[in-house]
Amino acid sequence: MLYRVIFASDVADLSAVSIAQILGASVANNRRDDVTGCMAIRDGRVVQVVEGSRLDLDRLMDRVRADRRHSGLRVLSDAPVVGRRMNHPLTLCGDPAELLELVEVSPPSWTAARTGASASQLQDA
Repeated sequence: MLYRVIFASDVADLSAVSIAQILGASVANNRRDDVTGCMAIRDGRVVQVVEGSRLDLDRLMDRVRADRRHSGLRVLSDAPVVGRRMNHPLTLCGDPAELLELVEVSPPSWTAARTGASASQLQDA
């Protein structure tokens, strides 16, 4: 069965080198594990949508939790899905709101249910 996890975290070092390192490692791991995804970065915050098997996504989330570059990890959604919306191991998206629209998640629905933050706070994330 296929799952989609949407999560957000704070990243202290968002230099071009750090982003390149994160993307490089993520692409390699995601190819190995048949995980697809997209990442949006804004103002020190990262929102990621990843899709794959339950086992592979659990391993990915364990790696993110252990990664010292990430703090304040928040899982916004974790649910089975019928098909993939992401076609590549990991791509970089410009705007978190556009990323959520891509997977048809409206900020108000997952905002109240998962984080307690307002829609505008998450769009600013």
